[in-house]
Amino acid sequence: MSVDAVQALTFDVFGTVVDWRGSVARELAARFGPRGQQRDWPALADRWRALYQPAMEAVRSGRRPWVRLDDLHRENLEQMLAESDLGGLDEAALEHLNRAWHRLDPWPDVVAGLARLKRRYILATLSNGNVALMVNLARHGGLPWDAILGAEVAQAYKPLPAAYLRTADYLGLAPSACMMVAAHNGDLVAAGALGFRTAFVARPQEHGPTQTSDRSAAHAFDIVARDFGDLADQLGC
Repeated sequence: MSVDAVQALTFDVFGTVVDWRGSVARELAARFGPRGQQRDWPALADRWRALYQPAMEAVRSGRRPWVRLDDLHRENLEQMLAESDLGGLDEAALEHLNRAWHRLDPWPDVVAGLARLKRRYILATLSNGNVALMVNLARHGGLPWDAILGAEVAQAYKPLPAAYLRTADYLGLAPSACMMVAAHNGDLVAAGALGFRTAFVARPQEHGPTQTSDRSAAHAFDIVARDFGDLADQLGC
C-alpha cells in the first residue's frame, strides 16, 4: 500500500523526539552535584530508564490497575536513589527531580523537521508518557503537536494494540491512514501489525556511545530516515 493515503504521523517520543538520557543526566548532576555527591550521571539515567519497562509490564499484564507514567517514574526514582545511596531530598525536591521527564530536550533536527511535516500531516504523540508530561515537553521544546494521544488516553501502554488503535480512532482515521514514527524496531513492528504505515528514524545515540540496539532498521519499514529532516524530504514536505 502506498504512503500517499497517510494523513497523520503518530510519534513515539522518548528517544525518538527527545534526548531523555542526556537531559536526565543533566538534571541529576544539577540536583546532586552542588551537594558534593558525585556519580556517573548518565549511568544513573540509564538505571532509572531501565526500570521503565518492568513497571509498565505490571500494568500491561493486569497485575496492577492503570497507573500513569509520572507515578511509575516516581516509584522508579525512589528505587534508583536508594540503590545509589543518594538521599536527603525533601518532597518538593523529589517531585521536581521526577519532573525532569517533563523537561527533556528535543534532538537538534526535531523542531524544524516537525514544522515541515506539519504543513502536510496531522502530528500526534503516540507515547507511553501521560498527557501532562507530553504537554509540558511540548511547551519546553517547542513541539508543534496537533494532538496529545497515546497510552493515558487509551489507558493502555504500548505495545498493547489498544494504545495504537485508540489513537487512530481518536483522530477519526483508519490505522492505514496513520504512520507511526519511531526509533525503535519493536514499536514499529507492533504498529505495523495493526495496519499503521511505519517510519524508522535512527537515533544511534539514544543510549549513549555504546548503544547496540535499534541503531538501524531491522525490518522492511515503509520509510527509513536519518533524522526528521530526511523524513520530511522523503514525504515530500
